[in-house]
Order: sequence, then C-alpha cells, then structure tokens
Amino acid sequence: MAQDTHYDESNIQILEGLEAVRRRPGMYIGSTDERGLHHLVYEIVDNAVDEALAGFCKNINVTLFNDGSVEVIDDGRGFPVGIHPKAGRPAVEVCLTMLHAGGKFGGGGYKVSGGLHGVGASVVNALSKHLMVTVYQDGKIYRQEYERGKILYDLKIIGETDRTGTTVRFWPDVKTGETPEPGIFETGAFEFETLHVRFREMAFLNKGIRITLKDERTENGRFEAYHYEGGIKSFVEFLNINKTCLFDEPIYIEGVKDGSTMEVALQWNDGYSENVLSFANNIHTPEGGTHLVGFRTALTRVINDYGRKNKMLKDSDQNLTGDDVREGLAAVISVKLQEPQFEGQTKSKLGNSEIRPMVDALVADKLSQVFEENPTLARNVMDKCLSAARAREAARKARDLTRRKTALESASLPGKLADCSERDPAKCEIFLVEGDSAGGSAKEGRDRHFQAILPLRGKILNVEKCRLDRMLANEEIKAMITAFGGGFGREFDASKLRYHRIVCMTDADVDGSHIRILMLTFFFRNFPGLIENGYVYIAQPPLYKITKGKTEKYVYSDEQLQRQLDEMGRDSKPDVQRYKGLGEMSAEQLWDTTMNPATRSMYKVTMKDAIAADQLFTLLMGDQVEPRKDFIEKNAHLVSELDV
Repeated sequence: MAQDTHYDESNIQILEGLEAVRRRPGMYIGSTDERGLHHLVYEIVDNAVDEALAGFCKNINVTLFNDGSVEVIDDGRGFPVGIHPKAGRPAVEVCLTMLHAGGKFGGGGYKVSGGLHGVGASVVNALSKHLMVTVYQDGKIYRQEYERGKILYDLKIIGETDRTGTTVRFWPDVKTGETPEPGIFETGAFEFETLHVRFREMAFLNKGIRITLKDERTENGRFEAYHYEGGIKSFVEFLNINKTCLFDEPIYIEGVKDGSTMEVALQWNDGYSENVLSFANNIHTPEGGTHLVGFRTALTRVINDYGRKNKMLKDSDQNLTGDDVREGLAAVISVKLQEPQFEGQTKSKLGNSEIRPMVDALVADKLSQVFEENPTLARNVMDKCLSAARAREAARKARDLTRRKTALESASLPGKLADCSERDPAKCEIFLVEGDSAGGSAKEGRDRHFQAILPLRGKILNVEKCRLDRMLANEEIKAMITAFGGGFGREFDASKLRYHRIVCMTDADVDGSHIRILMLTFFFRNFPGLIENGYVYIAQPPLYKITKGKTEKYVYSDEQLQRQLDEMGRDSKPDVQRYKGLGEMSAEQLWDTTMNPATRSMYKVTMKDAIAADQLFTLLMGDQVEPRKDFIEKNAHLVSELDV
C-alpha cells in the first residue's frame, strides 16, 4: 500500500488537559511497570513532605487497600480551595487537572521543594481510573472526585472540621481488559518493601516528621512507623548497625547560606567499604553531583592537612587519596536548595555549581574544628587512613595483574578457564563452578559456543573481612576478575565485560550455600555494577532424581518432591536419589537440568534495597558474632532440611 505523503495543518494534534500524560506516561513517571506504579505514591507523599519542609506538616499516613487503592493523609495546610484568579476554578482543581500548576515556582508557597515541575499531583490524577481529594481547611471539609483526570463534580463542602490537611486516595489505571479504556499500568500490585525503603529514607532526611505505612491487604494489617529525631545522624547510625565504629557518635555538621540548607553526618567503622549517600531536596542522587564533590574535596584536604600539621604524614610529597580517607566511611550529605538543577530526567545528579564551594567550606571548617577538639578521634581516623594507604600501595601491583587484556593478550586468561567461541558478550555466559569434579562435568556438558566454565577451588576469600591487597592476592579472585574482563575498582567498565550472564553454580548443600554467599559478597562489595545491570545469576541444580521404570524426573525442592511422589503413586515405590553435589551428575544430566537454556531454572540477583543488602552482608559475613547468632536462631525454622 502506498504511504500517504499528505502533511499539512490538519495533521497537527493538540492534546487537551491531561490527555498528553495518558498518551505518553513514560515522559512523566519513567515507565508503566512496577517502578512507575510506585512513583504515583511518591508524588503524593512528596507533596506532603514539601509541606513539612515549609514547617506546616508533622504526620503523613499511607495506607494500601484491598481494592488496589492508596490513601495518603497529611496534616499540612491543605490544598488551597479558593478560586484561582486566572483559571476561574478552585485552586485544588487547578493543581489536579492542569500540568505545571503548583506552588513551587517561586510564588512564595514553598522555599524548598523536591517537586520541580508542578506536574506531580496532576499526573497521578491523569493516570488513575479514580481519584478522590479531601481538603480540611478553615473549619470545613471539601471534596472533589475525578475519573482518569476528568472532573466528576464541582468542589463541594461535605462537613465541618477542626483540623487542616489533605487526604488523597487514588486507584491506579491498571490494564485489565475488562473496560473500554485500555488502562495504563502493567501491574497494580504495590510492594510494601519498596514503599518501606522510600519512607524510611524520607523520615531520616526530615528529622521530626512521622510517616506511617499500613497494609490493609494482609490479614493482620502490617504496619510500620518512621520517625527519627536525629535525622541524618540517625541515618548514619542505621548504616553502621552491627559494625564496629572508630568513635561513639557520628559527626554532625549543618549550615545555611544564601537560602540553601546543608547537612552532613559521618562516622568511620573498621570495615573496608565506603557507604556515602547524597541527597538534594530529599531526592537521592546516586550519581552524586556538586554537593558530593564539595564534601569529598573538603574531607581529603582536612585529613591531609591534619596529618601534616601533626607530623603523621612524614614525607612532604605523601598525600592520602580520596579512597584512603573514605575506607570504612559511612556518611550522608543532604542539601536543600531553592532552585535545584538536576542533570538528566531521573534527577540522579545535582548540577548546581554554587553548592560545591558552600559544602566544601562548611565541611572543612567544622571537621577541622572537630579534629582539633577531639584528638583521640582524629588519631583513630588518621590511623585508619594511613593503614588504608599502605594497603593501597601493596594492592597496586596485584591490581595491574587483573586488568582486562586485549584480544592479542588473551592467552593471559586463567589457565583453568574453558572459554566459549562467541564474542558477543550479550550472548555469552560464564559458570563459576565449585570444584574440579563439577567443573569437569560442566565442561563436558556445556554448549561451547556461548558457555564458559571457570572451576573454583574450595571456598573463596571472605572479602568482608579483608582489605584490597589481600583480596587481590587470592588466586581464585584474580581468576574471576581476569575472566570477566571488565577491569576492577575505578577502572571497571561494564561495556568491556566478556559475559553478560555470570552464573554461580554450587552444590545444593550447606557448603554450596556458603560458597555462593561468599561469591555474592565479593560481587556486592567490589562489583555492584554487575548486580545493578542484572548480570549475576544463581543456578538451580536439582535436589532429587526420581526414577520409576524408564521414567526419570528431576525436582528442585522438598515440596516439589512430595507432589511428584503423590502424582507417580507411592505404592509403586519409585527410586529417589538425593544429589549432594554437582559432581554426582553426568555431563548430560548437568546439561539437561541446570545448564540448558530451554529447560533450566535460574535466579537473577537484584538489589532493590542497597542499605538492607549492606546490612545483611555485614551481619552474615562480618566480624560480630552475637548479631549473626541471633539472626540464625530467629530464622532457623525457615530451613526445612539441614545437611550436617
């Protein structure tokens, strides 16, 4: 069919009201999957938090209901209900039905705000099949309802009250196929844990505010409350749970300049990982930005100056690096600006140039004062940094050996690596296999075109308890880094990885589980990018083989075993073989059950809550025994069968 080439003014469409949001929702909330769904809740809660930042709100209550709706109640001033002079409609209606309408454009409504574009509430309205707003203001209760962004009735008074605030309850427009409207979201299932992480973070960043989360969908109505009078100081204490700190309380620094508020809290522990989080107007900036640069610059300069002044740095040319001074550091940097400038649509990096020297000067002045007034604290920090510097120098040569080689130098890949012939990383996968026996079966059974095998000897090093130099001296770890091909540390480049599926394949017993957690600890602490990009997997070898006559079945759990035995008939007495290790399987069996993409089952390792992951690795793999013992005792009932 010939394409119509006619193009004139009749082809130009004007999308009225909120139609643009429904037509292109990804432009406003990023996606229409689970991430975009939760973004709706954040937009409404952020409005309430902005009221708190302005000094008018103390309590925010969020409830998840069985009918798929979410309700957010705050005790702020409430949406304005008067007639807007330009629109000629109630201001609350304007905020909920017009894009770029709000109190965050310098009109004096808010000095500081996380919402920049005035689209939050209206976008939620547009993407909800139903929304009800209730405003408590001036002794009256006002209400208005909407359907997919369209007004159902004019704002009306439904009662009297002695409180102020706003209640927003909305039902996301989920695709169901049951209505003429196509729907927006792929899923309507809100995850309690996802919201829990966000609200905990918000409460830390705004000391004094109280956020509650209740799930009416569960039998007992799960409930959590978040309230931290210590603010980001409490946040750092939370980051350092179950870690041994170099001094008792986090250092807290705050200041105000030119309308911008700056807060910093920091505390070193005796570990080797850096955990520094930065925020701007309550928005997490994982890529950092000018506020983080200012903090890091001041921190390194102050510690070097203190070391020279107190003759702890002997060589006039010796300087501690940023990595040296941040080893074992937990810190939170939170700035609140009147006009924040974020780089990228996801607001992942702050770009305001003026905030860098402001944070730098504040941290340098206050931290220098803390060091001068607390010489024991300062000496503990200096000893930690100097020890890190010595380890860094010792690790330099080891790191050079693990750098990715070019194609011409491919012979330097680990000798025990059985590589694949495919050169497109997106099609390649590498199996990290426990022991030579399982490695031999895996090498025989694999598809050599796209599957590589790297056998590992015994249990790899627990990197939670060792520094970089010792880790890079470990042969098994060096073999993994070299085989992956993406470099290490600051030199890591995901685009140079040789495989996009890195599969932990260990025995289905206690030792295998331990080796797997050692691998995951190594990835989390040193290659978080592998997890964030979805490159790490866990193989699921079968636990049992059931044989009845010529029929063979493989099952992967005790529950599945019982179901299969019931189906096959227990009176005919099928033979059940319990696999203790991968080495017990033939190459063909290992391929069929664990490696064949058409029949295998694998878990992808993800990281929704990085803070919780950090704490769990510290708990399970760190030095403190008592917290780990308590954890095991509380969770022992989850282990149905234990091999000793």
